[in-house]
Amino acid sequence: MGTFSSNPKIVNMPTQPRFGRIDLGLEHVVEGMERAKDRLLSLQHPDGYWCGELEADSMLESDYIFVHTLLGTGDRGRMERAVNEILRHQNQDGGWSIHPNGPSNISLGVKAYLGLKLMGWSADHPVLVKAREWILANGGVTEVNTFTKIYLCFMGQYEYDAVPAVPPELVLFPKWWYFNIYEISAWSRAIVVPLSIAYAKKPFKKLTKEQGIDELFVGGRENAHLHLKWDKKKIIGWRNIFLAADRIAHWAERVHIRPLRKMALKKAERWMLERFEKSDGLGAIYPAMLNALIALACLGYTPDDPQFIRAMDEFEKLGIDNPEGEPDYPTPTFRMQPCSSPVWDTAQAVYALGEAGLAKDDPRMVKAADWLMSKEVRTKGDWSKTLPNVQPGGWYFEFNNEFYPDVDDSAQVLLALNCVSHPRERNQIDVSQRALDWIFAMQCKNGGWASFDKDNTKMIFEYIPFADHNAMLDPPTVDITGRILEMLANYGYTRRDKRVEKAIQFVLKEQEPDGSWFGRWGVNYLYGTFLVLRGLEAMGIWNHEPAIQQAAEWIRMVQNADGGWGETCASYDDPALRGIGPSTPSQTAWAVLGLLAAGDTRSDSVAKGIRWLVTKQMDNGSWDEAAAGRNNEAVYTGTGFPRVFYLAYHLYRDYFPLLALTTYKRAMEKEAAAA
Repeated sequence: MGTFSSNPKIVNMPTQPRFGRIDLGLEHVVEGMERAKDRLLSLQHPDGYWCGELEADSMLESDYIFVHTLLGTGDRGRMERAVNEILRHQNQDGGWSIHPNGPSNISLGVKAYLGLKLMGWSADHPVLVKAREWILANGGVTEVNTFTKIYLCFMGQYEYDAVPAVPPELVLFPKWWYFNIYEISAWSRAIVVPLSIAYAKKPFKKLTKEQGIDELFVGGRENAHLHLKWDKKKIIGWRNIFLAADRIAHWAERVHIRPLRKMALKKAERWMLERFEKSDGLGAIYPAMLNALIALACLGYTPDDPQFIRAMDEFEKLGIDNPEGEPDYPTPTFRMQPCSSPVWDTAQAVYALGEAGLAKDDPRMVKAADWLMSKEVRTKGDWSKTLPNVQPGGWYFEFNNEFYPDVDDSAQVLLALNCVSHPRERNQIDVSQRALDWIFAMQCKNGGWASFDKDNTKMIFEYIPFADHNAMLDPPTVDITGRILEMLANYGYTRRDKRVEKAIQFVLKEQEPDGSWFGRWGVNYLYGTFLVLRGLEAMGIWNHEPAIQQAAEWIRMVQNADGGWGETCASYDDPALRGIGPSTPSQTAWAVLGLLAAGDTRSDSVAKGIRWLVTKQMDNGSWDEAAAGRNNEAVYTGTGFPRVFYLAYHLYRDYFPLLALTTYKRAMEKEAAAA
């Protein structure tokens, strides 16, 4: 045996292939599995769950400084450390991007610039000079998105009449009305309702001239007007109808004709406060929680009010404070997570460990199952507005978020529970059956599944003037549907069930011409393709079907020369970039899992992929998923909103490679037994 790499972190591996091939001996795969299992088990919390960091772009730190400045709250030290985190992410051109190595984004740039000025930085500082040059060269403040403009209004840096209206009267539309708030995505609902309260109250924080950003307006502040273009091709179309309604709403604001405003504010306040209960903050997601703090202040809640204190505490819990810095980045930093992911991480970890052979009655597995079952949803949430006669079941993503269970988490938890033999078997069966019934009730008309709602597909909502965050709807997706097919097969469902067959036909119809599938919740086509292939395999679809073989060939075609796979978030902007990017552990694992699901166990592609995973594993059993040259910034392989917001799940590098190695080992053992 020789040494494959001189890197002291990399495990010793053979330099020569066995049997004249380029793959490794199975014993090295097993060794890698054991290290990965030990690593994952070492990360389990004493209460039984797993929860890795959820990393996002620096807009969160900019908004953190903004909201504390607006409200007159916050710890100055944390805010100073948030500045360091913002600086850590600045691009060479002076801007900031929504994913590592991506192009600079105008909304991020303006928010970062404002955040630094709010912290006392002079416009003459080299960092701000460079940022300002980029911002002005790319259109200035007027090019930012609507939510950013509204935040600027709160600081007196933009005119309320120059932003799309977000009237609280939206909450008054009855649920049978075509335009009620339950027809938009769950996350948009949680963001927009508190924002509408703030829009109605129109807070104003006077800044000094030195703190302001007048210098970011191309041609001067007086040119900041409503930049909404009428659709000249469809004079009587939804865009123009919404624009006309927006102008009417602005006129009503100016002349104070708002007969339903008091009623709307009361209902919006009640709606928001109700969803504080059994939750880690409104929607348990950062933008909704931030907007809720502003809304509470606008409604007269003081910082010592119990509701405000609770909302602020939940918001601050998302922070990761490093006053002493980190070993690989010694500068003190403070960063915010968009939410926490314990249910998701726990379900993925338990499933990977179960597949890797950890005993079903292992106390650590039982403890994890106990924790997961304690998080079962037993209260009707927003989803029930369209399904009033369906009983609750399933799981959410965070520690507590009772109003917003999601289908994807629920399916993954069921996969995990199937790997555990719980001493309270009857309870486990009942919990699982309730979740199955709920998931089936959430199936959309076209056979697929979305995340939080059923048939949330009214495209007209994308024409609403304030809907430029690209996330107004929650349509069914193939990645979620693929996971559900895999889960249903594990619970004994087959194609003979009409609901299953409808789901299969949905994913087959959604296949791209090149054989891949789009990934809504992971980056991107590698994610969607691997989940669909695993779902189809689990349902017994013959792997020689053209659709499956075409998908496998696509995966092989986009493999990198080093044997791994990678895809950047840029593929959402340009589909021609699908499957293209530096190799990462999580995406290499997805590709290997996809090929194995397609029946490809002996190709050089699979062998190279397995070799890449084994040789890249570190001594501690984990894998490194940091982006080269970006201050140890993690690669973003998770998707929040395509083209808008991306995520780095810090445990993806642990449980997905373990699952890939395990699946490969099983495939090799099966072949050996059949020989």
